[in-house]
Amino acid sequence: MGRYVFKLPDVGEGTAEAELVGWHVKVGDMVAEDQILADIMTDKATVELTSPVAGKVTAAHGQVGEQLAVGSPLVEFEVEGAGNASGEAPPSPASPVLPPQGGDRAAASPPPSGEVSPKATEGASPASSGANHVFKLPDVGEGTAEAELVGWHVKVGDTVAEDQIVADVMTDKATVELTSPVSGVVVALHGEAGQQLAVGGPLVSFKVEGKGNVAASAAPAEAPKPAGNSNTVSAVNSETSDKPTKKTTTAPAKAVAEAFTTRTAGERPLASPAVRNRARDLGIELQFVPGSGPAGRIEHGDLDAYVASGGRGSSASGSSAASTYAKAEGVTETRIIGLRRKIAEKMAESVRRIPHITYVEEIDVTALEELRAHLNATKAKDQPKLNVLPFIARAIVVALRDQPTINSHYDDEAGVLTTHNAVHLGIAAQTPNGLMVPVVRHAEARDPYDTALEIARVSGAAKDGSAKRDELSGSTITITSLGTLGGVVHTPIINHPEVAIIGPNKIAERVVVRNGQMVVRKMMNLSSSFDHRIVDGHDAAVFVQRIKGLLEHPATLWMG
Repeated sequence: MGRYVFKLPDVGEGTAEAELVGWHVKVGDMVAEDQILADIMTDKATVELTSPVAGKVTAAHGQVGEQLAVGSPLVEFEVEGAGNASGEAPPSPASPVLPPQGGDRAAASPPPSGEVSPKATEGASPASSGANHVFKLPDVGEGTAEAELVGWHVKVGDTVAEDQIVADVMTDKATVELTSPVSGVVVALHGEAGQQLAVGGPLVSFKVEGKGNVAASAAPAEAPKPAGNSNTVSAVNSETSDKPTKKTTTAPAKAVAEAFTTRTAGERPLASPAVRNRARDLGIELQFVPGSGPAGRIEHGDLDAYVASGGRGSSASGSSAASTYAKAEGVTETRIIGLRRKIAEKMAESVRRIPHITYVEEIDVTALEELRAHLNATKAKDQPKLNVLPFIARAIVVALRDQPTINSHYDDEAGVLTTHNAVHLGIAAQTPNGLMVPVVRHAEARDPYDTALEIARVSGAAKDGSAKRDELSGSTITITSLGTLGGVVHTPIINHPEVAIIGPNKIAERVVVRNGQMVVRKMMNLSSSFDHRIVDGHDAAVFVQRIKGLLEHPATLWMG
């Protein structure tokens, strides 16, 4: 029998520690491979950790609510064969062992945005020389049968450390960074970016020191070259997890200062999403920033040092007057993968399945804007500043009382229309990870300030990647607003399986005729789309006219 120590993996880029939310096992339990061991939480997500081995739990390190360091022992096992730790000197527990309370499972949800590493990794670390270890795709979401490979962080021949990020995968719920369960040399990468991989299928094959988890013949020393749409690739360039894969045939751009060129062309710099966003704001190309973190990862301090040393982004190379009129050559081919592909598929499916009818009406919001300005001028310190969305949300809630069928989901395959009593309002939001629809639940029970707070909360959670699954699903009708970029009119696409979507456009002063006089009023066009199988044109017009009347006479929004 051997001893295996499962250490807390890195569950988010740059995360140094995580809070232990709850245990699913206790000392003495027999645990199967991939069985859930514990729930942990960072400031970005709650994650379920699964066992990398089958065995008996001999120690569980940490109490619920305690902050645990990444890389520290979490669970110790007694396993068949050789483990990954000496049997004579088990580390003393960092904290008292605490079994779960009555088998309770702490609520956990997969992450909505692409910043979280897997719950656990596959296979035990080895104990004899030159063995093969196959890392299989773990279950990165409850009930997930497959995941899309978004990009590789390693290539064949790379020497990889335990817990180093090897790939990004995406389900319909989240983008996840997978870390290596072992240290070793990559001998095969199973899959190409954009490919759907089955959970439990091989992802990366390693040559490791000691004992592996497969027979020597099961993992070739070198992966074959893919033919056509093969399932295994022998060498893949590292790719970003937050951008589509790009293949560029242009001539090489003029290089920036040689002092800052630290990577070869096409090599992916390692950095957290926060660092990438900051670099984007600063106009810095991470390609030229030296990284001081593990495996050369770029930290915030590296950006500071780069800026302080006078480093420039690659865009600076084209800033001279001589390049203003230079000829552009070549093309760029972009593979639409990851979240962008999911959005594309959802939009195409909605248009394909739903016969849209679009209705546009102009609304005089002068009185509404006067009321809003008054409320903002007299609000209490703890109340949020109001924009127009809480008033539109209230108008939708009131209008739905007369036409509840519009607050429905239509299952066109089963031929069933489900009408909801509660109004769960989707708010289409643009985030760094693409278009998402966070949900304001029970909008019918909220006043304008509460509505404004909840819109800000769920939209902010979607943008920073901390939104939970139930905050991104279950809407019954959606508002899609482009804010000050709202334009004059647009044709919103319904968020399937809903049957209606409301799209306010920007507010602008226009000259209109009132009582025979030309006057300047604040006007807003309201664009809306309806599922014509459920909502007739007449009913759509009645609904929008009701919203128009409520917004033009805002005192009626809270009457009756």
